[in-house]
Amino acid sequence: MLQELLTAAVSVGAAGTVYLVAAARVVKQYERGVVFRLGRLYGDARPPGFTLVVPGVDRLRKVNLQIVTMPVPAQEGITRDNVTVRVDAVVYFKVVDAAAAIINVESYRFAVSQMAQTSLRSIIGKSDLDDLLSNREKLNQGLELMIDSPAMGWGVQIDRVEIKDVSLPDTMKRSMARQAEADRERRARVINADAELQASKKLAEAAQQMAETPSALQLRLLQTIVAVAAEKNSTLVLPFPVELLRFLERAAQQSPQDREVEARGESHGHPTGP
Repeated sequence: MLQELLTAAVSVGAAGTVYLVAAARVVKQYERGVVFRLGRLYGDARPPGFTLVVPGVDRLRKVNLQIVTMPVPAQEGITRDNVTVRVDAVVYFKVVDAAAAIINVESYRFAVSQMAQTSLRSIIGKSDLDDLLSNREKLNQGLELMIDSPAMGWGVQIDRVEIKDVSLPDTMKRSMARQAEADRERRARVINADAELQASKKLAEAAQQMAETPSALQLRLLQTIVAVAAEKNSTLVLPFPVELLRFLERAAQQSPQDREVEARGESHGHPTGP
């Protein structure tokens, strides 16, 4: 009799152990467990740790709550200013409602991926090329709102969306390079012209100052000669006064008759002796 009791106890213990092993589940810290009992949602999502389910009756599905980094394949489209571009992005999202992520959508990862691609193509068509290149923060916010609106019903929250790269055709790259080069050249010419204007103003002030003080021009000439001679050059260039050149030019333009008349006038004007 005792042996039969021991055998029954051992059998019950073995059956209990088998049942416990079959019913035992472990949910990790970053997961939540969704239990379906005979195909229907049973209770709230199971928290992390050890939990039990009814073998053969309950089915436990674990949902990862970690932030998922999903690259969006490059989408080709035409911008609002008729430029063909290829844009790719990255979506960061996480599950906030484990039950909704399992029940409301077949595969929330695939759904988020398709929605991100569709939204990215829509953003390309609504934006200009300059916005895609320089105003990405605003486009990222708009893209995040477009993806987050339907994702809320899937138990998914979009953390952030970032446009990663914008690829342009080679012809457009060359055109932009020429435009940037022309713009830089324009700025360089403006800067040079401004420098010439400032220099001319300073030279005009210096010329006015030298005109008021003639000795300053002579000192400047001597200083220039000293600066040139210090270079140990074999040739020394001396500036020639412009006024002397003008005097010689006027003298050369006078006719011989004018010179003769001037000479006679000078001879008649001299006093003669007794």
